[in-house]
Amino acid sequence: MAFDGSEGTAISDSQAAELTAAYREANPGQIISCFFGRTILQNLLNQGGKGLRFYYGLNGGTPHLVVVGADENENDQLGEGFLIADDGMLGPPRSGRQNFLNS
Repeated sequence: MAFDGSEGTAISDSQAAELTAAYREANPGQIISCFFGRTILQNLLNQGGKGLRFYYGLNGGTPHLVVVGADENENDQLGEGFLIADDGMLGPPRSGRQNFLNS
C-alpha cells in the first residue's frame, strides 16, 4: 500500500464532538489538544512528502505530539535535511474559547 496524499476523511461536527468527548471523559484533567502553526506545518509539507504523521509522545509525563513528513512509501522523512516538529501549544491552557471539541 502507498500513500497518495488523499488519506484522511472529513467528519461531521457531531462525530468530532463524540470522539473528543470520549477522550476527555477517559482522561479527565489531561491535555486535550495541541496547536502547531502554519509555518512549521508548511515547512514539513514542503519537504515533498505525501502528508504528515503525528506521533504521541511524553515529556516528563505531559503528552506531546511529534510531527514528521511521510513519503508515498509510508516512510517517515528522517535524516539530514528533514524536519521533525514538537513544541506545539498544549491545551489546556491554550484551548481557545469553549466549543463542542474542547468542553
